[in-house]
Amino acid sequence: MRLYAPWERTFKKVSTPFEHFIHAQTTTGLILMIMTIVALILANSPLTQEYMNFFHAKIGLTVGSWALSHTIHHWINDGLMAIFFFVIGLEIKREILVGELSNIKVAMLPILSAIGGMVLPALIYMSINYAGEGAAGWGIPMATDIAFAISALVLLGNRVSAPLVTFLVALAIVDDLGAVAVIALFYTEQIHMLPLALALSSFLILVSFNRFGIHMILPYFIVGLLMWFFMLESGIHATIAGVIAAMAIPSKPKQSPLDFTKHTKNLLDEYDNYPLATDHMIHEKQKAILLNIKDKIDAVGTPSSRLEHDLHLPVSLIVIPLFALANAGISIDFSSIGDTIVEPVSLGIIAGLILGKVLGIAGVAWLAIKLGIAKLPQGSTMNQIFGVAFLGGIGFTMSIFVADLAFLGNDALIFQAKVGILSSSMFA
Repeated sequence: MRLYAPWERTFKKVSTPFEHFIHAQTTTGLILMIMTIVALILANSPLTQEYMNFFHAKIGLTVGSWALSHTIHHWINDGLMAIFFFVIGLEIKREILVGELSNIKVAMLPILSAIGGMVLPALIYMSINYAGEGAAGWGIPMATDIAFAISALVLLGNRVSAPLVTFLVALAIVDDLGAVAVIALFYTEQIHMLPLALALSSFLILVSFNRFGIHMILPYFIVGLLMWFFMLESGIHATIAGVIAAMAIPSKPKQSPLDFTKHTKNLLDEYDNYPLATDHMIHEKQKAILLNIKDKIDAVGTPSSRLEHDLHLPVSLIVIPLFALANAGISIDFSSIGDTIVEPVSLGIIAGLILGKVLGIAGVAWLAIKLGIAKLPQGSTMNQIFGVAFLGGIGFTMSIFVADLAFLGNDALIFQAKVGILSSSMFA
């Protein structure tokens, strides 16, 4: 009999269609927490210089006169994080097609709450930093870290209803979509048209693969990699390629579920007609039938769902931990931490992520419910929505990502931003 960790027992109580998604996000949140602590320890230990030097070491690829060379930190943020954004794109697509965002009546509350939770934090930040050098950081407090937020909520166990978890997931998905749009539209300094046109051509090729019914992953991977490179060269942040590529991955099965059921039943009946060759071996015909059933399973599944399922583990165990290790390590002078927190950038982020998120999410939710535009998740109260709004203030991954873009080359402002993000995320 398998023994379950406390959070795993909780998963068995969450009877939603995206139980695996919840499980994966909670695992990501726990690992992210551990790697953040490791990064902070390394950045404030005698190994600080070695830690910094490692992530600033360059890795390059040279072919003749052509060369592509970036620091390890850059490869993580622009390369590996494209895989993270690809998974986000798949999650957004699933939610829109068959998830909580597919029913507009159910989706209205998380959509409106997410918009409130993005707009108000940005306005609060700008009210503090409007005329300062940190004005470009208005996008930082708009983000919610889906993994951390879901981890905190699910670990509360049976005190939280499944529809409330669903509300937070839908809200965070809409929030991610907003963050991607902000990065693409407002954090691009210069656009090079030829690489952008090639990136668009690559996307159109991916769409044509989809239209022609190609379900093999390899063609999408090759063209998607080219699109990532062209996007990198275009000036638009390369991670956006991940989200765009996800939109082209097929989400319709080759075989209908009804046909799958009918054919699989026939194959299983045929399988039972053959006796076992020995106690430990099956008949050769049975092996062929099992392979046929496997092909049927692949046909009734979709590349989109397979990729989302298969990539969650490497993203959870490799991409996100490396991102946290490379970005969360800040050297803190505890004697001056009080002065840093009250800097306009830090203060704007803290006020945005805590005050802005709570008022934006809970305030808009309350207003939408009072106006009859939306209704509370089943078995939930307004007080619980208020609690979820606090969890929305856990910005972390996406907030740090936006901070690096907003204050590129300004280490002082990036430091202030990260102090604000870590402080507010811990409080939230």
